[in-house]
Amino acid sequence: MDTVLLLTILIVVCALAFDFINGFHDTANAIATSVSTRALKPRVAILLAATMNFAGALTFTGVAKTISKDIVDPFTLENGSLVILAALLSAIIWNLVTWYFGIPSSSSHALIGSIAGAAISAAGFGILNYTGFIKIMEALLISPVIAIVGGFIVMNILRAVLKNRNLFKANKRIRYLQILTAAIQSFTHGTNDAQKAMGIITMALIAADLQTGDDIQMWVRIAAATSMGIGTSIGGYKIIKTVGGKIMKIRPIHGAAADLNSAAIIFGATLLHLPVSTTHVISSSIMGVGSAQRVKGVKWGTAKKIVITWVITMPISALVAAVLYQLLALFS
Repeated sequence: MDTVLLLTILIVVCALAFDFINGFHDTANAIATSVSTRALKPRVAILLAATMNFAGALTFTGVAKTISKDIVDPFTLENGSLVILAALLSAIIWNLVTWYFGIPSSSSHALIGSIAGAAISAAGFGILNYTGFIKIMEALLISPVIAIVGGFIVMNILRAVLKNRNLFKANKRIRYLQILTAAIQSFTHGTNDAQKAMGIITMALIAADLQTGDDIQMWVRIAAATSMGIGTSIGGYKIIKTVGGKIMKIRPIHGAAADLNSAAIIFGATLLHLPVSTTHVISSSIMGVGSAQRVKGVKWGTAKKIVITWVITMPISALVAAVLYQLLALFS
C-alpha cells in the first residue's frame, strides 16, 4: 500500500480515537451538574449526552474548516501526514493522562497546541498562519473570562426571580429544567468539539492530495459524530466528580445557571466558527455561579489546579508533538 495512503488511514483512525476519548473526557463536563444534583441518573445523563452530541456534531461544519486551515495551511505543508499524525498522538496522550488523574483539561488546547508544535518542528515558525492562529487563541483565552462573568450575571438574575419562592420547591422544579439544560449543553458541545476531529481528517485528506477543497465530506461528519457519541456513552465519571462537586457544592439552581450560560457561549462560538474549550467554559461558568452565591463557597484550591492545567496544556502538547514528529520522521 502507498505510504501516504497508509498514513492517511492511520490518521483517520487516530482522529476518531481522539473524538472517542473527547467523548468520555469532555462530555462529562456537559452532564456533571445534572448528575451531581441528581436531576439525572448517570446512565440516563450519559445516554442523553451521547444522543445530543451526535445530533450537534452533524449540524455544523464551520469550526472544522477553521481547524483545517487557520492554524497551518494544509495545501503548503510538507510532510503533512506526519505532522498531523504527531499532533493527534500528542493530543491523545495528554487527554488520557489528564483523564486518568480526573483533571478537566482542554482537549481543544491539547489539539491546537499539538498541531502548532508538530508543524513548527517540521517547517519552522514561519509555517503558522498567524492571523488564524491568533484568532483561535483569542477565542480560547477570552471565552473563560466571558463564562465567569456570564455565570455571575445569570445566577444573580435567577436569584432575583426566585427571591420570594420557597427554595426547596424551586430547586425541585429546577431539577426538571436541568434535564433540558443538560441536553442543550450536550448539543452545543457536539457542534463545537466534534468538529475538531473533522477538521483534522480534512487536513489529512488535503495533505494526501485526496481532496482539493476544505469542504467537510459527509462520511467524515458521520464518522466523527458516531465516534464522539460512542465515547460519550462510556462516560467520564472521574471528570464528573471533579466538575460536579470539587469546584463548589452545586444545587439545581447553580447547575441550571451554569449550563445555560456555558451552552450560550459555546453555541455562540460555533456560529462564529471559533473553536473554544468546553472544559474551560463549563468550569468557568460554575466558578462564576459560585461567586455570585458566595465567593468563599468556591473551592479555589481545585479551581487553581484546573487553571494551572489550562495554562500548561498547550506548551506541553506542542513540545510532545514536536518530539513525536521528529521520531516519526526519523523512522519513516
